[in-house]
Amino acid sequence: MASFNCFALAFFVALSFSSIDVGLAARQLQQLPPMPTLPTTTLPPLPSIPNLPQPSIPPFPRLGALPPLPTMPALPTLPPLPSMPSIPTIPTTIRSIPFFSPPPSPSSP
Repeated sequence: MASFNCFALAFFVALSFSSIDVGLAARQLQQLPPMPTLPTTTLPPLPSIPNLPQPSIPPFPRLGALPPLPTMPALPTLPPLPSMPSIPTIPTTIRSIPFFSPPPSPSSP
């Protein structure tokens, strides 16, 4: 975080020093005597665009004049797919867990 603050401060100082030179240059330009007017010249007229010949577009053929579309060849017949085995069903009832009786406790005399 401290390095960022140092970088920001250095950037701000460099920016302020660069703007001082710009301010001094602007002041010097304002203090110059006015510039003499430059002689103006007349430009020659632009040449006119020549009329180019328009290309002729051939007419489109009529729908009746088109050749018939080729017919698609018949697809080969495939052998039938084998039948899928039946999916086993998942039992929906929960079987009870067998509970064994505890061993008899030893009798104390």
